[in-house]
Order: sequence, then C-alpha cells, then structure tokens
Amino acid sequence: MKTRNVLIGILLFILFLVLMNAFYIVSETEQAVILQFGKPVGRPIMNAGLHLKAPIIQTVHKFDKRVLAWDGDPNQIPTKDKKYIWVDVTARWRIADPLTFLESVENEMGAHGRLDDIVDAATRNMVSDNVLLELVRNSNRPFSALDVELFQDTSIVNEKIDMGREHITRKILEQAKEMVPQYGIELVDVRIKRINYVEEVRKKVYERMISERKRIAERYRSEGQGQMAEIEGKRERELQRIRSEAYQEAKEIQGRADAEATRIYASAYNKDPEFYSFLKTLETYQSTVDSNTTMLMTTKSDYLKYLNRIK
Repeated sequence: MKTRNVLIGILLFILFLVLMNAFYIVSETEQAVILQFGKPVGRPIMNAGLHLKAPIIQTVHKFDKRVLAWDGDPNQIPTKDKKYIWVDVTARWRIADPLTFLESVENEMGAHGRLDDIVDAATRNMVSDNVLLELVRNSNRPFSALDVELFQDTSIVNEKIDMGREHITRKILEQAKEMVPQYGIELVDVRIKRINYVEEVRKKVYERMISERKRIAERYRSEGQGQMAEIEGKRERELQRIRSEAYQEAKEIQGRADAEATRIYASAYNKDPEFYSFLKTLETYQSTVDSNTTMLMTTKSDYLKYLNRIK
C-alpha cells in the first residue's frame, strides 16, 4: 500500500510537470515559433497570451516583436565628384515573419550581419551615384562662407541640388527594403547619421578653415587700424582747430585790451600831460635806480629835469 502511494505520487508529479511544460506564455512584445525536434512546425504564434504545445517534444523559440535598432560601421565611399567621405548610417527594423527569420538568419546577430551587407551596399550605390553637395544639403538656401570652406570649392555658390540628402536617404531605404523580406525582416527606416571627409582631407579642411579665420581676423585688425588712424586724424584736426580758434580769440581779446589801455593812457595824458610825464619819470626812477646803481650824466639831462627843479 505504501509503495503504491509513492508510485501514484511520483506519477502525479510527472503528470504535473508534463502539463506545465505543455503551456507557455507569449507577451505583448514577443512572437514565437514552435520547434519539434529542432524543426519548426505549424504557423508562428503572433498573438500574446497563454498557448498550448506538445510537452517534452516541442520547444518555444521567441523573438522580439518591437522595432529594433541597427547601427552600421562607418564606410569610406567616393562620391560621384570624387570626394572621399566617411558615411555612418543607422536603421530601424523589425521581425515581420519569425518563421522565415528563424530559417534564414536564426537570431538578431545573424540579422545584423545581413543588414550590414544590404544597407551598406544600398548606401554605397547611392553615394557613388551622387555628388557631395546632394548628400549634405536638403534645400537650396544661400551658402555661407563656412559652407564654401568645407566644400573646398567656391564654385558651389551657384550650384543647386536636384534631390538632396532626405530624398537620397529614402532611395537607400527603398533599395534595401526590397532585399530584406527574404530574411523575414521589415526595414522601417534608414538614416544617415554623419558624413565627414576622410582623415587626410579633413586635415586640409581644418587648415583651410584656420587660415581663413586668420585672414578674416587680420582683415578686421586692418580695418580697425584704419578706423583708429581716421579717428586719430579727426581728433588731431579738431584739437588743432580748437587751439587755432582759442589763439585767435586770445589775440583778439589781447588786442582789444591793448587798444583800451592805449586809449585810457592817451585820455589821461591829454587831461594833464605834465602830471602824466612826472608819473612816468618817477616810474622810470623806481625801475632803473637802486642802492647799487651808479650813474654819470650832466645836470642838463632830461632824466634829471624834475630833480633839478627842487630848490
């Protein structure tokens, strides 16, 4: 009886494990393929929820249903106008047919390898078929001085684009999209992340940009020196004008003062010439004679005429 109960318990446990292995859950972000002895059987499971499979002999292989990212390695590609550039491309894709995906590439790593070949080839074709100007511009807006420096060509100022970067990117997507369904993949979008010159050309571009910046700085310095010289000249002229006007005005004032003094002297002299002569003689004595002065003159000298009158 005891042995029978143990056997029944073991059988029930095994049955429980079998039943548990018969059910599986697929989440909202997943899709699945049923494998029987390593080979896919039935249709892919696309709906989320609880599902049933044959226990033990069947296994579930799940795949992501969401949009996935792919980033390629930058490639050196020559443009139609023989400009060597690095092109860095990214894409978004999803697993559209999990059964075909499993049979062709097995997993996401294998899918990335196929996308490397397909997207890179489409990118290379479109880059090689278009000039650099088409790859970097989306509109015919006016060029700046920096644009001309980067393109290393002044003739581009008058050039216009026919397609532009956005249109070329859509062409890359169309070409690559035609080749991925055989792998159970749907290509959602392709974008060019970055375009740059190769290292040798990039150094030359930087050197030209530095040289151009120095040339512009030198031009600004030269213009500043010219403006400074012009301002200094104006200042000197203005200062000379002010000095000249001030000197002229001072001379005019001095002339009027001398004329007024002469008039006053003449008026005073005319009122009493003898008294005026006497005062001027005293001033002369004061300015010419002191304790250290010795003078030899006759008694009839005009210098002593007022002294001779003293009795």
